[in-house]
Formats: sequence, structure tokens, C-alpha cells
Amino acid sequence: MSQPRFVDREDELELLKSRFESDTAELLVVYGRRRLGKSALVREAIRDRDDAIYWQATEETAAAQLENFVETASETVPMLEDIKRDWEALVRALGRQDAVVVIDEFPYLVESDDALPSKIQRVWDLHLEETAATLVLVGSSISVMEEKVLSGGSPLYGRRTGTIDLPPLELRDARRFYPEDDPDSIVRTWSVFGGTPYYLQALTPDASLAENIQSHVLSEHGVLHNEPEFLLRTEFGIREPQTYYTILRAIATGKRESNEIADFAGVDSNALSSYLSKLRRLRLIERDIPVTANPNATRKSRYRLNEPLFNFWFQYVYGQEGKIAQLGDDAYEQLVEPSFSEYMGTMFERVCQNALPSLVPKTYQGIGYWWHDHHELDVVGLASDGTLVAGECKYTTREMTKNDLTALERRTAQVRWTPPEGTELTHRYCCFCRSGFSAELRAVAENRDDISLFTPADIVTN
Repeated sequence: MSQPRFVDREDELELLKSRFESDTAELLVVYGRRRLGKSALVREAIRDRDDAIYWQATEETAAAQLENFVETASETVPMLEDIKRDWEALVRALGRQDAVVVIDEFPYLVESDDALPSKIQRVWDLHLEETAATLVLVGSSISVMEEKVLSGGSPLYGRRTGTIDLPPLELRDARRFYPEDDPDSIVRTWSVFGGTPYYLQALTPDASLAENIQSHVLSEHGVLHNEPEFLLRTEFGIREPQTYYTILRAIATGKRESNEIADFAGVDSNALSSYLSKLRRLRLIERDIPVTANPNATRKSRYRLNEPLFNFWFQYVYGQEGKIAQLGDDAYEQLVEPSFSEYMGTMFERVCQNALPSLVPKTYQGIGYWWHDHHELDVVGLASDGTLVAGECKYTTREMTKNDLTALERRTAQVRWTPPEGTELTHRYCCFCRSGFSAELRAVAENRDDISLFTPADIVTN
């Protein structure tokens, strides 16, 4: 089994390629967390062009950066060798050529020359706006890209003509990298390696999921063994990372509310918000609220890790490196396997939430969790036609039964939601189960049009 060279990103590729062909000047921004394939995306977009310049900045002095850029760009536009080594002069000259210029790792340039965004803004306003040139700025440092390129205080604010905030691959595309193709294994693999291209490319195609976890995550020589720690320390520039580690571990191990996280991490509840805010900005965690609530009014919040690998790592690796080293090749069997089904419980809920628009096609105003007092629902979709879709998820070895459906209906009755004006409230019930459904539940579903039953096979094929 060989891995695909490049998958998905059709919308992003179409955007880039269409702008390359535009008759007007284009300033495009491609950003997002590292490892998501931003460089691969822009290289794929220009792969068939012989007039495009791709240059990746490095952590060097401003003078070295300029010289290296000219050396690379002059292979496509030879006349650049005769241009003054000055960003404004170089960009102006490229604009006269209607060039397509991709500058990767743009934050490295800004670190060496903080005035660069202002220089580009001046050239854009005075010289480039009337050309058909395309300038693509690519960056992994979300804070730098937001502050220096995207925010209202940036010199480039209002100049960009397109933005790609690159997300991880969705399951339907990520599964093409997975070593096992049965539905349950696909769900399990996503729950560890997710849809981050770098992590997917690390997978050994002819090995099982357990073998991939052992060799790439648990083994001290594995390429992903220290990945979360590496990103937190280097790519995100987090100082005093131990507090962040503890907060992430708290969330990974089920402490999802602010008071639980603060108690676990030993952080004052008032100070916790600044840590959570930064982790949210870095896209490492996400704030959940009841899907029916107003995000600006509710005080109900729960937090979860966005990246499955981080969730797995902080639950099974962080703080247990000594034990993992001692167990060696038996680490997966001894540390992970006994509780992996429990770990899969919350991950399966996320898989089901993500799959809902394909399984029950509607226009949704919101999809997520719902909870109130002692009542909770794993999956709730609020549709514009007035349908409240409620789901129960069971990643267990037992079948779901009619009793599970009855409990789901009872909890759903507690949800208070006013459907869009002009629509009538209706309910739709979804049962998601790893191990299938009892004969009695299947019979009930066959006789009612408001009940749907879904197994992993249904989820991964839609």
C-alpha cells in the first residue's frame, strides 16, 4: 500500500490557481498551525507553472535573506540579479513582470526586518495595485500572521484579496493515508493521528494501528514521540511551558470545565483564562458551549483538544516517559490497550458530530454538544428547517437497545430551542454505535421515519 502524494484541498487549490490567472493584483495569505501542509499546498498550486517564484525564508539576517531570495527568484526572472538588494525595489520589479511570488515562512522575514510589512504596503499602494502580479504570504506562526498581516493594526490590513486559514484534512480524505481500511480501524486511527498531513505521512502503510502507535508515538525514537512538546516549545514560542502542559493534560484526561482544569493544574481560576485564551488562539483547544446557547451570553464552557495526536499524547505519553521506556515494545499493550476503548468514547462523539451533515443532510445553524443540569446529549444539530437532530454515541462492545433510544428521547425533551421563524419544531433521533443495534431497536427504527441508526461503516462511507 503506497501513500498518496497529495490529497484534497480542491477548494484551496482552485482559489490559488484562479487568482494566479487574475487580471488584477492579488495579495493572498495562507496561514495555520504547522504540519498542516501549507507549503505542499502552494507548491502544488504552482507545480505546472514555469513563471512562478517559490521561496522559503530562513532564520538568518536580513541581508542574508535578501541575497538568498534574489538567488532563487533570478532563476525565474533573471533581471532581478541587476536590481538593488532592497525589498521594495525587488517587489516593484516583480510587479512589472506580473509575477506570481510565493514567500513561505513569512514570519521569519518579519523577525529579521520588522518594517517589512510596511515596505510591502508602500510598494503595493504605489506600484502593484495596477499590475496583474500575485503575492502569496505563507506562515505558520499564527500570532505573527495575525498581528503583522491580518489585524486592523497591520500595515497590510485591507490589502489582502484572499485568505486561506488551512484546517486539517477531514476524515474522508485523511483515511487514504491510514494503514487499515475497515471502518472501525479508520475511526480509531483518526482518533490518534487525525487529519494533520505530517502525522499521516509518518504512518507505516503495512503496519497495524497498534504498531504505528508503538513505533511512531510511544517509542523514544519515534518521529512523533516528542511532537507536542516540540511544537509548544519552538513553534509556538510558549514560555514556561509546564503550566500549558499541565492544562492540556487536564483537558485530555477529562477535566473539561474551568474549575476542574484550574484545580488539576494548580492555577488560580482568574489566571486560567489567559492560558486558555492563548491555547485557543493557537488552535490547540476549542471552547464548547451548549449548542443552543448564545456564545456571548452563556457562562457554560467546556474545553477540548483540537488535535487528536495531542489528545492521545497528553493522556498516554506525557509524564509517563520513564514507564514507556521501561516497557519498551510492550508499551502499547500495557499502557494503551486496556483503556483505549474508554479513550475512544469522546473521540467517537467528535467523529459523529463531524459526520452529521453527510448522514442527515440539512442546512445546520449549529452542531455540537448540549448539556443542562444533569442532562447531556452527545450530538445535537439545529437545522434551518426547524429540525432538532439529537444523537447518542456508544463506542462499546454491546449493541444499543430500545432503552437507549428511550433515554435519548427523554433527554431531548429537556432541550429548549426556538426554531427559525416560519418553521415548526420537529425531532430526529440518531443512534451511533460501534457494535450495532438490537433486533428490537432495528424494528422500531424501521417503523418510524424519525430514527436513524449508524455504525462506523455508515460514518466513514458518507
